[in-house]
Amino acid sequence: MEYNFSDIEKKWQQRWTADGSYTVTNDPSRPKFYVLDMFPYPSGAGLHVGHPLGYIASDIYARYKRLKGFNVLHPMGYDAFGLPAEQYAIDRGIHPAISTDDNIGNFRRQLDNIGFCYDWSRSFRTSDPGYYKWTQWIFLQLFNSWYDRKTARARPLPELQEHFAKEGNTAHTCPGDPAIHFDAAAWKGFDHRRREEILMNYRLAYCGYGEVNWCEALGTVLANDEVIGGVSERGGHPVIKKRLRQWYLRITDYADRLLEGLETVDYSDAMKEMQSNWIGKSFGAEIDFALYKAPPDFKLRVYTTRPDTIFGVDFMVIAPEHELVEKVTTAEQRPAIEEYLAYVRSRSERERMAEKKITGCFTGAYAIHPFNGLHIPVWTSEYVLAGYGTGAIMAVPCGDERDFRFAQYFQLPITNIIGDYYNGLEANPTKDAILQNSDFLDGLVMKDAILIAIRRLEEKGIGIRKVNYRMRDAAFSRQRYWGEPFPITWRNGIATPLDEKELPLELPYIEKYGPGPEGEGPLANVAAWTARHLETNTMPGYAGSSWYFLRYMDPHNEDAFCGRAASDYWGQVDLYIGGTEHAVGHLLYSRMWTKFLHDRGWIGHDEPYKRLVNQGMIQGSSRFVYRLELRGTGDIEELSRKTPVFVSAGLAVIATNPQFHEIVSLNIRNFFNNNDIQIELITLSQLHVDVNIVDGMELDLEAFRTWRAEYSNAQFILEEGKYICGMEVEKMSKRLYNTVNPDVLVNKYGADTFRMYEMFLGPVEQSKPWDTKGIEGVHRFLRKFWRLFYDETKGKVWTTEKASDQEWKCIYRTIKKAEDATERFSFNTGVSALMIGVNELTDGKCHKKEILEKLVIILTPYAPHVAEELWSLLGNKGSVLDAPYPKVEEKYLIESAKNYPIAINGKTRTELNIALDATQEQVEEIVLADETVKKWLDGHSPKKIVYVKNRMINVVV
Repeated sequence: MEYNFSDIEKKWQQRWTADGSYTVTNDPSRPKFYVLDMFPYPSGAGLHVGHPLGYIASDIYARYKRLKGFNVLHPMGYDAFGLPAEQYAIDRGIHPAISTDDNIGNFRRQLDNIGFCYDWSRSFRTSDPGYYKWTQWIFLQLFNSWYDRKTARARPLPELQEHFAKEGNTAHTCPGDPAIHFDAAAWKGFDHRRREEILMNYRLAYCGYGEVNWCEALGTVLANDEVIGGVSERGGHPVIKKRLRQWYLRITDYADRLLEGLETVDYSDAMKEMQSNWIGKSFGAEIDFALYKAPPDFKLRVYTTRPDTIFGVDFMVIAPEHELVEKVTTAEQRPAIEEYLAYVRSRSERERMAEKKITGCFTGAYAIHPFNGLHIPVWTSEYVLAGYGTGAIMAVPCGDERDFRFAQYFQLPITNIIGDYYNGLEANPTKDAILQNSDFLDGLVMKDAILIAIRRLEEKGIGIRKVNYRMRDAAFSRQRYWGEPFPITWRNGIATPLDEKELPLELPYIEKYGPGPEGEGPLANVAAWTARHLETNTMPGYAGSSWYFLRYMDPHNEDAFCGRAASDYWGQVDLYIGGTEHAVGHLLYSRMWTKFLHDRGWIGHDEPYKRLVNQGMIQGSSRFVYRLELRGTGDIEELSRKTPVFVSAGLAVIATNPQFHEIVSLNIRNFFNNNDIQIELITLSQLHVDVNIVDGMELDLEAFRTWRAEYSNAQFILEEGKYICGMEVEKMSKRLYNTVNPDVLVNKYGADTFRMYEMFLGPVEQSKPWDTKGIEGVHRFLRKFWRLFYDETKGKVWTTEKASDQEWKCIYRTIKKAEDATERFSFNTGVSALMIGVNELTDGKCHKKEILEKLVIILTPYAPHVAEELWSLLGNKGSVLDAPYPKVEEKYLIESAKNYPIAINGKTRTELNIALDATQEQVEEIVLADETVKKWLDGHSPKKIVYVKNRMINVVV
């Protein structure tokens, strides 16, 4: 009976579905374990072999924990709203609801083909009204909440209004506008509009105006990382800065708790550093500089972490978006400033921070130094961002490298306040220098001068001690159609929430849509929508993905987003797996939403994910062909255009060699049967070719000719009868023709082989290139595993005989290694342990059922189909999924003997297994009785036998 993987896998996939094998109940009597993959967007391109890497890893671990007795929640759903889905639909002229449904169908089919243990009864998509009803509900709670900085918790907005009615806002500084101050009497005297304006500055979900990346062609606002080189990453359309009304989440209120929470979770150090840097907490001072010949209320406020360097300020720099640019620019400098601002508007924040090119423009204005009265020129430059600090800096070129390069480029004077610590060639950010040229700070060590400088600034009333964060409040609205509608109406400029009973506010079905007037969303064109005065923006893609892990716990609850009993049982996600591309923004938003829901008492934990594993990328192993570009006589250019000629990679590398010219010329004359052809110039074009028509490095010539119509008449200059392709490791992408469809491999080798091979490629966290060649070895392993149970000609070979101690030792050693590797998430070494165990049992001709049953169980997480089949064929009732993971009997792992290398005069000639407690006399007796040793002694007696316990034995002749 042979290993028919195709029939076996179809059989068990159907059986698992019919039996509801992966359906999970919320059972508080059992220990729980929650395994989750990052919410996938189901793209129209479907899966390539790089996508399932994390899914396979999580599936292995979920199955392993189930075998260990845990009630395992392992769900899957779809992040279906957002710009990618909308743009995909627009490009194909179909509605996003239809394209999303089609994409999900294909995605589900591919996942099922690989045999994942998802509980599909809990599945949903973010575009389901039954799901986004609760996204809207959570938004309303954010809208109706404020952050109490005294208790560091979110609280209901009516409590804040009670404070205002009793004492005004003296105890609760306004986060949106710290200049707002009022007492109880003033609050009572405010009309409804003024009260709403004030409350909007406290709400955790609030509306305001901000400068955004506006893409007219896409009709939406883009995040900074969606803009590259002044154009949209998707489609390459122009992007400009535009001031629009936007919704925001006040995530900055949670900044400290987001930092503190990193100490309680199991993330990699690199991930924690990424999160910390994104939050960007710093300590320093905010300083007001007066401006020369400007009204008294024109203050240039800067934030600095180094107030000790205030006497080293040689110029000021304000962000191009700063409101003062318009106000302080002189008439003489206005043309230059306007030209510079037009340049900056074409660039994203990411590009501005990464760019090494130095740009800037002098405004013509001067700030006045608060201590010595010197006039300091005010510049604007793209290296200062409006979103960080106050959007303005005091530049100290002797102590900051960017300031130093700016000063050098524009030939600005540099003041040395750190003596020998500044060499004139580069800035030195030291805090250990003794200050010079620094007035009342002279003679102080810089780090000791920081607090003294702050104290003097506060005494003069021009500065305050300040903690600052790089992170800004999160933009939470998009001017597009395919997203969650906001449950908000606007009347007379006042935002009013819908009643919770009116949820879900469903997205209207529109056949065709485009941008609304003045940068509004497409919903602004829907008369029935605007007649109800509803918000025309929609929520961003991360809205639904910020809390989805909670809905999986209680997906069919119509009365709450998740019942408290369910969230208390499942608690944090025990293992969260996904790529680093979503691990900063998405992770921060999800952590903030979790903390908010915890603050308000709806859940009992304030961190969503206990352990995070970021899988590496499976890179594409690209293949190249080399097309000849020919010039010469005899219509060679026209002929080669109609009949393209490709040269094998081994010949391409000698393209500058005269011999290459001769080889090409001869072949070209033969191809075109024309001896009059004269080739004057040969160049090569390196072109990507579909890796699926390349076997290792050898191109399938006929498949290539049918791959694209323009190559139907292709000719090839071969080496040793083969066309060998070039190779390079790159990102796996359809554009590079280096994607491999897992369906093809599953059909050819089986899902179990595919699963094990993905893990065998290397550690999950590391990136590695894909190479289909190696999958054959894993497939041979599974066939060898099968032959322990069934021979292709003899049939059943397993027996019920009792196992020997050596066989028990082998299986328990394998269990120990596989278990340790799986616990450590080292699945590549887990596969290796299983391979070694199968090899040892095969070599020992072990076909004992009591041994093989344990082997089947520990293979189950990695190759569930074949394991399920053999478990059944061994006569077991029920599924192998419910078998207990075998416990190791340590007595079999205690070594009582060792294989010693036996050397004759220092050269190893054989190996003998000898008891660890053997005496010198016993060792000599065993060695001298060995036939190999006798042969090398050739009748002679040894001078001595050197026995080094636990190491080696040497026979001296």
